[in-house]
Amino acid sequence: MKKKLFVINGPNLNLLGEREPGIYGSQTLKQINDEIRQAFPEIDFIFVQSNHEGDLVDAIHQAFQKEADGLVINAGAYTHTSIAIRDAISAVKIPAIEVHLSNVFARESFRHTSLLSPVCMGAISGFGARSYHLAVRVFADERPQ
Repeated sequence: MKKKLFVINGPNLNLLGEREPGIYGSQTLKQINDEIRQAFPEIDFIFVQSNHEGDLVDAIHQAFQKEADGLVINAGAYTHTSIAIRDAISAVKIPAIEVHLSNVFARESFRHTSLLSPVCMGAISGFGARSYHLAVRVFADERPQ
């Protein structure tokens, strides 16, 4: 049976490819999603992107209802501000990996604190689109604890 992963993207990630390519790269979110799907055909993906905090919480709840094996989440700026997203990840008890395209620790100090990291099994940042691939690889290789 195929593993099921939700890949959840937050605000402004719909602008990838146009928004600050020097920081976020030139690939669009659709291109990243297509590459992930192609690289991991053994996994069923559900891709979600929203600029709205409540929609991201709903997507996390949906992952629970659909018995997802894992979450890959780039909550964008909500990483640093959203207790609601943090609580949703904690509540559903689905293994989650936080990802960021840029190295958040090499940027503004307000980006150095993640409210999500304490409830995720790990975090990957700074590798551009490869951050997603690395996170998915963890789920493809084994079932995280």
